[in-house]
Amino acid sequence: MTVTAPAPHGIGGHVAGFVGALRARGVPVGPSETVDAGRVLTVLDLLDREAVREGLACALLRRPTHRATFDGLFDLWFPVAVGDRAEQPPELPRTADGEVDLAALREQLAELLAADDNTARVQALAGQVVEQLGQYQSARGPSFSAYQALKEVAPQSLLAKILAGLALGPDASERDTEIARRVARERLAGFRASVEAETNRRVAEQIGRDRVATYGVARQAEDADFLRATERELAELRRSTQRLARILASRLAVRRRRARRGEIDLRKTLRASMSTGGVPIDLVNRKPRPGRPELVLLCDISGSVAGFSNFTLLLVSALRDQFSRVRVFAFIDRTDEVTHLFEPYVGLEDVMTRIFADSRVIDADGHSDYGQALTSFVDNFGDAVTSRSSLLVLGDGRTNYRDPRLQPLRALVETARHAHWLNPEPEKLWGTGDSAARDYAAVIEMHECRSARQLTEVVSRLLPV
Repeated sequence: MTVTAPAPHGIGGHVAGFVGALRARGVPVGPSETVDAGRVLTVLDLLDREAVREGLACALLRRPTHRATFDGLFDLWFPVAVGDRAEQPPELPRTADGEVDLAALREQLAELLAADDNTARVQALAGQVVEQLGQYQSARGPSFSAYQALKEVAPQSLLAKILAGLALGPDASERDTEIARRVARERLAGFRASVEAETNRRVAEQIGRDRVATYGVARQAEDADFLRATERELAELRRSTQRLARILASRLAVRRRRARRGEIDLRKTLRASMSTGGVPIDLVNRKPRPGRPELVLLCDISGSVAGFSNFTLLLVSALRDQFSRVRVFAFIDRTDEVTHLFEPYVGLEDVMTRIFADSRVIDADGHSDYGQALTSFVDNFGDAVTSRSSLLVLGDGRTNYRDPRLQPLRALVETARHAHWLNPEPEKLWGTGDSAARDYAAVIEMHECRSARQLTEVVSRLLPV
């Protein structure tokens, strides 16, 4: 096993750099885990790269969701080779004029993916594909592109050939066929991952692994930008909702315990201090008035911010027990109440389908119209917001150049106990194009919430006790 550059403090310094990269990508690794990783390396064969990978993963990772990020960074910090691989597989098939024979290459790849115990050969072929098909001339000189390599090979077109190679009999059951199809898809995904890892390795030798890590390594789902998250990241966010809800609930519980003491009653404290010569030794607190707040959620569910609103709705739904009452309103160009659709154990996909089927969130052309949505909310559901309510508005504030109508929002803010707007767009984009975010921010306190981690921090800070 080799590394791209010697660490200033040997293998210990190299592991410390690896741990720092994990932390930078949102993986929590503490000093004790780092010490454990160092101890693990003292008992492993350092020439066995996979043993080192698994040993460090056992020592450093706390949750399985961190594994994709760990593997991506491990391939950069502990690469399989430097430069060209020492053990090159046979050359890719060529045509008579010396070009790579893509049809023959696809046949070769399909045969490999259909065979068992083929991981090493597939990785070697991925290295050759990157070397010979993924190379291009950049401003810095020769570089490599996983997209270009995969575009040439088109592995997505090989599913039928791999299934044929898995030797399913003519009397194979539907269950066996589905299992074989999943195996084929997993092997195709593994080949793509090998091509991407090989590309990252070669590019990291040119521009540095730290730069490649910023874009070539899987992010934690909590750090994914709501407006740019992939389907995988959104699915992972949905799975992590309960965990984030538990974190928020524990924080609220701590704040409520502290609030039970009540504020200091200055008059009674001074009166009690008369027995100690005017020195306020014993503080007297006012009797607190415990009570869970009401929450009113006003959510833009249009396509531009659907991922953000969907996740926030899931999070708040998981926190229902923390509030005396929760009412949820959705809008696109008209507002309608959808509280009754958030029943226990109902999946978000079913809820969103029912919202569009059973509610009146679209009144005109289906494009976001915040002014009309706010007006219809005040006209039809204005009594939902009271002096005991905490109002949360979710949306990017992009009105498609329509009148933002600030007065309805101003009336809601003046009535509510607390009012906040959560915006998934970067603050630097507020007020650009058709965004009325700056205008709304002058009426209501607006917060940037681009990722689940940022949203969790903001919500835990804003929710009242």
